[in-house]
Amino acid sequence: MLSLSAAAAVSAHPPLQWASLGLSPIALDLGFFTIKWYSLAYLAGIMLGYFQLSRMMRQPGAPLAQRHADDLFFYATLGIILGGRLGYAAFYAPELLADPRRLVRLWEGGMSFHGGLIGTVLAIAWVSWRGGLNFVRTCDYISVCVPGGLFFGRCANFVKGELWGRVTDSTMPWVMVFPGAGALPRHPSQLYEALLEGLVLGLVMLFLFWKTRARWRPGVLVGTFTLGYSVARFTVEYYREPDAQLLDFALRTGLSMGQWLTLPMMAVGLGFMIRGLVRPPLAVTIQPTTA
Repeated sequence: MLSLSAAAAVSAHPPLQWASLGLSPIALDLGFFTIKWYSLAYLAGIMLGYFQLSRMMRQPGAPLAQRHADDLFFYATLGIILGGRLGYAAFYAPELLADPRRLVRLWEGGMSFHGGLIGTVLAIAWVSWRGGLNFVRTCDYISVCVPGGLFFGRCANFVKGELWGRVTDSTMPWVMVFPGAGALPRHPSQLYEALLEGLVLGLVMLFLFWKTRARWRPGVLVGTFTLGYSVARFTVEYYREPDAQLLDFALRTGLSMGQWLTLPMMAVGLGFMIRGLVRPPLAVTIQPTTA
């Protein structure tokens, strides 16, 4: 319950109303067919990643060719969708596993980043094995392409008015009231995640790839992404409302499910970074361009 001072602050600075923003989860409604922003976010993230990977592969010393990128585009898409849905069911809604009809209703929402990550890693492992590619270096290149998809996905969460933040007595001008979440102001944690996991982490990854020699040190890029995402997600979880069915779990353990899942990721990311930094960089000969 808000204190008197907090209530006075809220009264002096009325929170934003999500409903007044005129947002809708539906991007296009043809009557017989609808397209949701959430679906477009996934499509935009995958297409942006494919474009970015193709551009990166044109640089000297790339560990994969265009045909491998085409295979990755297909298998990683399957990994994101299947892994994301199964991960959500396993980590957040186990009851879905007992009802296959509900499990396949992707349009109703419910995807897990950690499940999608597992699916993507398995897809990379499969394509790397088939093509004789270096798995770690392939992960390095893919990791640079992921933050864009995270940015679009979190923005879609906000447009849909889901995964809102915790109740706050803050006087920050961007706190808002979300439909279905009560009348108290909350953090727009979806935008916090879009900023940290998407924009900031994406800029860091692009800088490391294009402006440093990190791509010649296998493990540094994927380690940076894994550690950076984990720290960003762990931090934002303090401002994000835990899933209703896992609220008791968060109260009992002191951390949300999202935070517990990021802890091993932090260790893995740090391990890859240390591995890449202590080993000598790859010796890559860059051929001079001719006019």
